Amino acid sequence: MASCSALLLFRRNRSFLSPLTSLSSHFSSAAAFSSPCKQPRFTLPEQSPPLAKKVPFKVSAHGRTWEDLYRWMSNTNDPDFVQYLQEENAYAEAFMADTVDLQNRLVSEMRSRLPTNISTPPERWGPWLYYQCIPEGKEFPVLYRRLEPDKVGWAASVLNYVRGQTGREEILLDWNEVAERYGYVHVGTCRVSPDHRFLAYTLDTTGSEWFNLQVKDLRTGCILPNLQAEGVVSLAWAQDSRTLFYTLADKNQRPYSVLCANIGASNNSDDTVVFTESDSRFCVDITATKDGKFITVNSNSRTSSEVYLIDAMNPLGQLRKILKRMSDVQLFVEHHDEFFYVLTNAPLSQSVEWSGEGYYLARCLFDNIELAKFQDVVLPGEDMSFQDMDVFSGYLVLSICKEGLPMLCSISLPFNLDRKAPVELKELNPWFFPMPSKLCTILPGSNHDFMNPVYRAVLSSPVMPDVIVDYDLSRRKVSTVHQEEVLCASVLSGLTSSDDAEKPVDPLASKKSNNTDIQEVEMQRWKSVSESYCCERKEVISYDGVRIPLTILYSKEAWRQGQSPGLLHGYGAYGEVLDISWCPNRLSLLDRGWLLAFADVRGGGGSDSSWHKSGRGFDKENSIHDFAACGKYLVKEGLIHQDQLCAIGYSAGCILMGAAINMYSDLFRAVILKVPFLDICNTLLDPTLPLTTLDYEEFGNPQMLPQFETMMRYSPYDNIPSGGCHPSTLVTASFLDSRVGVWEAAKWVAKVRDYRCSSCSRSVILRTDMAAGHFSEGGYSQHIEETAYDYAFLMKVLCNHLVLQTQLNFIAN
Repeated sequence: MASCSALLLFRRNRSFLSPLTSLSSHFSSAAAFSSPCKQPRFTLPEQSPPLAKKVPFKVSAHGRTWEDLYRWMSNTNDPDFVQYLQEENAYAEAFMADTVDLQNRLVSEMRSRLPTNISTPPERWGPWLYYQCIPEGKEFPVLYRRLEPDKVGWAASVLNYVRGQTGREEILLDWNEVAERYGYVHVGTCRVSPDHRFLAYTLDTTGSEWFNLQVKDLRTGCILPNLQAEGVVSLAWAQDSRTLFYTLADKNQRPYSVLCANIGASNNSDDTVVFTESDSRFCVDITATKDGKFITVNSNSRTSSEVYLIDAMNPLGQLRKILKRMSDVQLFVEHHDEFFYVLTNAPLSQSVEWSGEGYYLARCLFDNIELAKFQDVVLPGEDMSFQDMDVFSGYLVLSICKEGLPMLCSISLPFNLDRKAPVELKELNPWFFPMPSKLCTILPGSNHDFMNPVYRAVLSSPVMPDVIVDYDLSRRKVSTVHQEEVLCASVLSGLTSSDDAEKPVDPLASKKSNNTDIQEVEMQRWKSVSESYCCERKEVISYDGVRIPLTILYSKEAWRQGQSPGLLHGYGAYGEVLDISWCPNRLSLLDRGWLLAFADVRGGGGSDSSWHKSGRGFDKENSIHDFAACGKYLVKEGLIHQDQLCAIGYSAGCILMGAAINMYSDLFRAVILKVPFLDICNTLLDPTLPLTTLDYEEFGNPQMLPQFETMMRYSPYDNIPSGGCHPSTLVTASFLDSRVGVWEAAKWVAKVRDYRCSSCSRSVILRTDMAAGHFSEGGYSQHIEETAYDYAFLMKVLCNHLVLQTQLNFIAN
C-alpha cells in the first residue's frame, strides 16, 4: 500500500446550507466603536487585550544590532509564556462570544452537507480490495480490506491461509482507537508488505510530529514488539516481505539515515545502517519502485536531489548512485522491465534544443544508470511541462501542465525509438485523459497495483464536487467510480450534467488532421454546480508586468458587483500549487454573497520550475507584490466592495499576508493567519531550530549579508510600521508545532499591539491550540468547527451596513 492517509476522506471540510436568519440579530446590540481609525462597528469585549511583558534582548548580525523585546517567547517552557497564551485565548473567546450562535449555525450547515456514508471506493491491489471509511458517529477513518481474487491462480497462495475469508471485511487500522487511547492521532505513513501480511505505519500521538514505527501482523492482528523505533519518517518493503527499510530523523526532525530491519529479529538494536546523509540541507526519503524490484533512497534538498538504488531481491547489497549531485537538478526514478525511467531537469547536450526549465523524460538501461547515459529522451513539447509520472506493467502515465492547466496522458511501454536525438511526446502516440475542460485539479489515487492497467484519479474544480474516475489504459476509456454528494437543497437544483464533459481536443493534434487517428473515448457526464456558482480565471498584471493567474468564485444569485466582500487565498512557496478543488464549506460564504479568489503567485507551482524560482530567495518579494496586485485587481475591477477585501494564508503562505499588511496598509480589512511563518529572519538565523537549514534554498540564508538584507526588507515581524490602522486579524497557532514555532504568532501579535493603533489592535486576536501540532490532526468535526470559527470572525468584523444589506437582500430573495 503506497499510502493510507486519511487525506482523501476529510482533506476538505464538508457542509449543508440551512435556512438563513438575519445576521442583524447578532450585531444589532453592538456597542458603538468610536475611534478615529477606519474600522467597522462591531462588538468588542469589555476587557482589554493582553499586554505581553517586554524583556530587553539584543540581536546582532552583519554589524547591525536591533532589539527584540519578545525574544523570550521562544522558550515555550516559560510559565509566563504559557500564561500569556492562555490570556490571549481568553480574550479571543470574549471577542468571539457574540458569534456563538452564528458559529453553531455554520457548523450545522457544514455537517448537514456531509453524506451519511463517508468512504473511499475500494481499490484493487492483487487479490485484495483496500478502502477507508469514517464510521457513523466517529471522527477518524478506518482502513479496511477484503479478499476478492479475480484470478484463482494468482490468489492460490493467499487462499491457503485465508481460506473461507473471501469477501469478509478486515480492519487493518482504526484511527479512532488510537485517538481514544492517547487523545491525539496522526498516522504519517502506511505500507503493506508485498505478500499483504504485514502493515507497517508511523504514529504520532502527541502532536510533535515525532513518529514511532509500528508493524502489525495482519494474520494475527498483533503489533510486533521487536520493530518499534522512534523518529521514523518513511518506509519501504523489500520483495521478501520480511525486510523493512525505514528512515530516522535527527533532533531537528531531518530524516537523515536509512536503516534495514528484519521481521524475524529479536529486537531492532541490530538494524543495519544502509545510508547516512551528512549535509543538513538534505532530507532522506525511501520508496519502492512500482514493480517492487528496487528500493530508491532519495536525498533531497528544496531544489536538488540524489537517488540511490537498492536491489529489492538483495536488500543488503550495494547501493548504486544515479547521477552526481548537482545544484538545482532533481530526478525521480521508476523501473519497467530492463529500463529505468527518469524524470529530471539535468542539463542535456548543447546540441539538443532544450530550454533548461522544467523536466523531461529519459530512459536508460540498468548497466548505464550510474553514468546517467540516457539512451532515449522525451521532451514535453511547446507550452507543456512534465510534472510527475507513474508506471504500470504496460503503460507510463505522465502528469503534465499544458498552458497552465493540469492534464494526464499515458503512453505504451516499452516504446521503440530508433534515433539518438530526443523526440517530443506527441511522437509516442499519447492518450490524453478526458476530463472537464474548465478549471480542474487532479489528485492521483493510490494506484498500487503494477499489473492493473487502470489509473485512478480524483478530479475536482471549484464548481464540481470530487469525482473519482478510472482510466482504462488498455482500452482508452474512462468510467466514473464515485462522485461526492452535495446534500444541500439550494445547490441540488443547480447540479447538472456538465456540458464541459465532452471529448476534449487533443492538444497535440495537428489542425490538418483528417480525424483518422482520433482516439475512441467513453465520456461520463459529471455533475457540477455551475448553474448556481460561477468560476472564472483571470490574469492580473503584477508590478513588473508579469501575468498572475487569479481564479475567482462566486454565487450567481448572492454576489453583488461592487458590494460583496471578498476573501483572497495565497501561498507562494516551495513550488506548491494552490488548492482550488471543490470544498463544500465554501458554500457558507458564497451563499452569503462573498467572492472567493485564489492567487497563483510566483514562488508556488506553475507551468514549469521558473515560476517557483522567480518567487524564492532573492526574488521572494515578487510573490508578495503579486498577491497585493491580485487584491488591488479585485477592488479596481469592482468585483468586491472597495473596503471589504480579506485574506487568508497558512504557514509559509502567511508571509504574503504579513508583508502585504506592512507594505499596503489600506488594502485589507481583515486577515486570517493560520500557524503563520512571520518571524523569518530570527528563525532562519537559528540553525538549531527544526527545518531551518532546509529552508535556506527557499528563503535564503540570513547568515550571508546579501540574503539577510533581502529578507529584512520584507520580514513581516521586522517591518511592522509604527502607528496607523491595522486590519482585524485572527491568528491561530499550535503549541506543539515543530515546523513553525508557536512563538512566531505570539511575538507578531504582541508587537502589533505595541506598534499599531490601539483601537485597531483590539480586533487582533490570537487563538492557540495547546494540544496540537502544525497540522492540527483533529477529526472532521474539529475541522468543521475551526472553519466555522474562521468564517464567523470574518462575518463579524465585516458586518457593516453594506455587507449586512447584501446578505439581507439574499435572505429576502
